[in-house]
Formats: sequence, C-alpha cells, structure tokens
Amino acid sequence: MRSTITISLPQEMRSELDSLSQSDGISRSDIVRECLRDYMFIRRFRSTRKKMVEKASKQGIFTDQDVFDRVS
Repeated sequence: MRSTITISLPQEMRSELDSLSQSDGISRSDIVRECLRDYMFIRRFRSTRKKMVEKASKQGIFTDQDVFDRVS
C-alpha cells in the first residue's frame, strides 16, 4: 500500500530534481524513493557498525589487520 507525503524543497533543489527526472526518464517520486532507501540503508549500516566496533574493541580488535588475523 502506498501513501503520499508532501515535502518542501528549496527552488534550486526542486529544479535540479526536475532536470534529473527528465534526463534520466524516471519520476521525481522514484528518485526520492531511491534516495530515501540509500539514506535508510546508510543509517542502518552505521548503527550496526557502531555496535560491532564497540563489541570488537572489547575483544582487542581495532584494525582490519586485527580482523584478518582472527579469521585466518
């Protein structure tokens, strides 16, 4: 099920969004959905990474090399 939301954008951003939509041949909604998906993914990734870094540091794992040494 879809629902509609209304957002406000500065005119310059709206103009760029319209240009991207036209040049890429996709709707503004599709662009905004993709941006939100990316944003939410990044937020989840950062949250997970923060938890894992805290857990790893308690075990003396601080660098990529530390991880490599543990798994190899």
